[in-house]
Amino acid sequence: MTREFSVIIERDSDGYFVASVPSLAGCHTQAKSLGELMERIKEAIKLCLEVGQA
Repeated sequence: MTREFSVIIERDSDGYFVASVPSLAGCHTQAKSLGELMERIKEAIKLCLEVGQA
């Protein structure tokens, strides 16, 4: 099953990219590059969904 989530991406004052998923409480991550950020937010979403099912 495929699910889609809206992801908000911002850049902080230190130059890090920060991603959060508003529909999943506590689901956020950061990285120096957008490529790394996308990998990390996918992993964070997966973990948030797993914890929510427990």
